Amino acid sequence: MRIVSEPIVVTETVRVPGRALTMRAVRSSGPGGQNVNKVASKIDLRVDLDAIEGLSDRARGRLHTLTVNRLDADGRLVVTSQESRDQSRNLEIAREKVRRLLAAALREPRVRRATRPSTAARERRIEGKKQRGSLKRSRGRPEPE
Repeated sequence: MRIVSEPIVVTETVRVPGRALTMRAVRSSGPGGQNVNKVASKIDLRVDLDAIEGLSDRARGRLHTLTVNRLDADGRLVVTSQESRDQSRNLEIAREKVRRLLAAALREPRVRRATRPSTAARERRIEGKKQRGSLKRSRGRPEPE
């Protein structure tokens, strides 16, 4: 494993310093013939979440919720990329995935306000249910006269 020196900048205030990133190149899985058997092009990028600079406590909590299933035993975020046959391109893709995760954690979720359907909407719903029930009743056997 090697430490990545270039930081990931999300906003002017939020960034992941290079010392918080460790990268390992491993062999990709799946088909690919000799190339996949010889070349370590898959990137395994690990991010120390505690070292991220500029995150508020609420954003840090949202980030933890987003990444809880992607943490290793040491509590670091694990991001992999094997989309490309090029190791440097896979590193760019993995860094972009981390940047998108952090950007999603920075967004404050909209507050849900409870609403009620209007009277007209309720009536339309009941009318639709009555029509459907009538249609189903008409499918039955005719009543004896």
